[in-house]
Amino acid sequence: MIFMDFSVQLVSSATMLRLSCSSAVLLLLACCTQDPAAPPPPAPAPARKDSAPPPLDPKNIVSIAIASKDHTTLVAALKAANYVTSVANPGPLTVFAPTDAAFGKLPKGTVESLVQPEQQTQLKEILKFHVAAAVYDEAALKAMAGKQLAMANGKKVTIQVADGKLKINDATVVGTVRASNGIVHVVDTVLLPPDR
Repeated sequence: MIFMDFSVQLVSSATMLRLSCSSAVLLLLACCTQDPAAPPPPAPAPARKDSAPPPLDPKNIVSIAIASKDHTTLVAALKAANYVTSVANPGPLTVFAPTDAAFGKLPKGTVESLVQPEQQTQLKEILKFHVAAAVYDEAALKAMAGKQLAMANGKKVTIQVADGKLKINDATVVGTVRASNGIVHVVDTVLLPPDR
């Protein structure tokens, strides 16, 4: 009886092995043969190319800066930081836009250094220190005199009124332009974020 159980198991194992091998051969043949009447597999879709960004609204903050002969350095900085699209978003934003003369007050070589790819992180911090995530017109800012305003980089500027002129830290607002996505206050000094 023990011998009989052993031979049944042996035959069963041999049968299973043959069935497994036969199945594997059939599967391999089925995979390797191609029906000539079958249509070819579809070609892979071509890689999708990113399309160019949509044209800028001619009345948004970026378009206003691009159109200004006094803000070429700011526009170059926005491009170097890859921030053109961010500042062109629907907002609402308040941007304190330093003039070219304001950038000229920085130590020699500062602007040239900041627009280098290895300085992009520092440049982004400086640019974000010029943006508040809401619209603050001149009257609203003057009403906030003596208070602080949080900027996009999480740091704060101090708002003052001196001799009737609006000041943001050491910068004086010398003009204001409404935009479709916020407001631009032109300033005569670059705002530099505090170290801490």
